Order: sequence, then structure tokens, then C-alpha cells
Amino acid sequence: MSLTTDLYQRYVDLIYKRTGIWFEPHKLYYVEKRISERMEELDVIDYREYYHLIKFSNDTAEIELLINRLTVNETYFFRDFPQLAGFAEAVLPEVVREKQAAGVRKLKIWSAGCATGEEPYTLAIILLEMLPDPKSWEIEILATDINTRVLEEARKGYYNARSVKDVPPEYLERYFTRRLDRHLINLNVKKMVQFKYLNLMDQQGMQEQSGFDFIFCRNVLIYFNPESRLKVLENFYRSIRSGGFIYLGHSESVSRITEAFKMKRVGGNIVYYKP
Repeated sequence: MSLTTDLYQRYVDLIYKRTGIWFEPHKLYYVEKRISERMEELDVIDYREYYHLIKFSNDTAEIELLINRLTVNETYFFRDFPQLAGFAEAVLPEVVREKQAAGVRKLKIWSAGCATGEEPYTLAIILLEMLPDPKSWEIEILATDINTRVLEEARKGYYNARSVKDVPPEYLERYFTRRLDRHLINLNVKKMVQFKYLNLMDQQGMQEQSGFDFIFCRNVLIYFNPESRLKVLENFYRSIRSGGFIYLGHSESVSRITEAFKMKRVGGNIVYYKP
């Protein structure tokens, strides 16, 4: 038995309502495969029966398991190195100088859609390398994702060779411990990051976030439709302090979604900030 287009649309609408993630018609096979895998584990043979199970159950655990299967979490350390270099060498120093001049030694960063943790740990390493006397700074790095499975992996901090392929050798030696064919992130980096479940479409959960100097939400909004992207960015705007910066992926554009953030050039890099 295959998933009909009508029932596929019902699944898509339900997932969108819960998460803001939108699956186009050409994703039918991808979604069907992951639903069928879960149905097989539960001994459910009818797609309609499974749909009713996740739609009407008071327990959200099952739909969370399905969302875990559907969300893509392909990432690695120091992904999009030129963007991170611009952050580390131009934007971060500018913010640090402003804070020092104001007598403030606190930084708040949010990695939204953090997957298995490579991005927030990368940001922690950058801060340890770039901050003058990092121990004298109060640093908060919040890392959130809707996928509970990848959050557990992120908290463990064990990574394969592919995840660390772009880590500079000196950083690999300084911030990781080799365990056979795996790399364990060191405690001084791990303790800087707080991992938390958060649905970017959860209005209350989003409104609880505030005062961030930087928000990184790279290669996440590509899975959202225009309405959801705008809603997420509006919430990010409220969560960033005045003068704070937002980073999206290269295939995403802040200015095409909202005009609330302004653009400026810092050290040869085009960045978006909250005025």
C-alpha cells in the first residue's frame, strides 16, 4: 500500500502546523519512506491509521519521533569557513570593542537549528581563540533544535572524521580528544554550550529568548515556506539586542524575507543587524 497524494497532503499540513517545516509535492517519496519505516516498527500497516495516531493522540512523543526522522541534520565543524572567518575576524572584534568601551563583558549567542552540535561548538572555539582573556567574559551559547535525537548526540560531543574534516589541525589538537576513530569535544568547550529543545514555530518558546548579540540560523529556513520564514525572523528580531547580528546560510537572504534587519559592511563582509 502506498501513500496517496491526498493523505500525503494531510501529513504535510499536520507537520507544517506543528513545526513550520513544509514538504513540497516532489518530497512525497522521501516522506513516505520515513513514515513507512516508523509504521513498520509499530506494526501499523495503514497510512491513515498512523495519521490518526499522530494527529489525535494526547501524547506528542510519536510525532516527535517522526519529526526526528524527517528533519535533515547534515553538518560539520567550521561549515562555510569564509562566513565564520568574517564573523571571527571582523564582526566579533567590533562587538567586543563596543562592549569593553561600555564596561560590559558578556556575550550571548544562539545557534538555532543546531543539529548534532557542530555549529555551536565551532562558535565556542572561535570565542576561545578570538576573545581577549576569554575567562574574564560571561559567555552564553544557546543551541536549539526540534530534533530530540540529534540534541542527545550533541550533548555527548563525539564526532567522526567527516564532522571534523575542516577543523584546523591546531584546533583539533587543542579542543578535541581522540578516542579510536572518534573525536570527543573537550570539556572547556562543551561547558560553554547549553542544548535545548525548541520548535521555531512555538511562539511562547521563541518569546522567552532575548538579549542575543548574535543569532546563527544557517541552512534551516530553506525548509520553511515564506510565511513561516517571516514569522521566525520576526521572533529573531525581538530576540536580538539593538546592534546585534543575524547569520543565515548562503542560499538564504534576510532582505528577501524582511526589511526589519539592516545591511552593512564590516571588514569587507556584508552582514545584517538589528538597528
